[in-house]
Amino acid sequence: MTTAEARQGPDVHRTARAKINLTLHVTGQRADGFHLLDSLVVFADLGDRITVRPAADLRFRVTGPMAAGVPADASNLVLRAARAAGVETAEIVLEKNLPAASGIGGGSADAAALLRALQESHGIAPLETAQVLALGADVPVCLASRSVRMSGIGETILPLGGIPPLPSVLINPGMPVHTPDAFRALSDKNGTAMPEVPKFSGAAAFCDWLADRRNDLQAPVIAMRPVVGQVLQALRRHGARLARMSGSGATCFGVFKDAQAARQAAGTLAKQHPGWWVKATILAPASEPG
Repeated sequence: MTTAEARQGPDVHRTARAKINLTLHVTGQRADGFHLLDSLVVFADLGDRITVRPAADLRFRVTGPMAAGVPADASNLVLRAARAAGVETAEIVLEKNLPAASGIGGGSADAAALLRALQESHGIAPLETAQVLALGADVPVCLASRSVRMSGIGETILPLGGIPPLPSVLINPGMPVHTPDAFRALSDKNGTAMPEVPKFSGAAAFCDWLADRRNDLQAPVIAMRPVVGQVLQALRRHGARLARMSGSGATCFGVFKDAQAARQAAGTLAKQHPGWWVKATILAPASEPG
């Protein structure tokens, strides 16, 4: 692939919104080791921020409140995505607002946001599905950046309408969980898939339906990181109508009756647990920008 040339113009910004697995059913494992999933994925109205501007070569730096420990070398998925797109003439700034290794797709969302930004800044064509999957199993769903049902190893994405906005609180206890460790700890890798996702009259009905679904990685992660169980208990104690771990953890979400209740719970929990990352947010917001 030839090197994509930067177009002259203003900086291009994209938000790498937090990915939340409302459900995560592990339905099998392929011979190559990849796990088969059936997951209902939504995105939050907060995330990291990607900025791309023209440059003579490829430059990359990481800023923001969660930048500490995030690599700025060739191992970063953002740089890998730029090179997969054939781009070598850009300055890329990643403003890191989401905790790393936290089960909310931070690195994958960053890479996807960069690819969306490069379509405008450098005129690149969308990558082939195989190229996107080579960057990571969560990158295709983060490229969509809207409510979907994700299956296979992440390559099958079915957009979903009718998912109500969910006033929520996200909590990460500051304990990273590496995805391979979570899957290794799962003993039963042949769970049942979800039923068809119906239409819902509102958030309460949706939460009732979600309560009968599951995250198959939650129990093994709690066994490894008991603090995850403490986070879930704290969310329920402060009024969450549903509390569950997202993805491979350790970030958990709690859905509240309204945005005010979510903000109040987030404020109280942040004071009680100053070492936790606590954010009030809306999951599956009515406007789902890329």
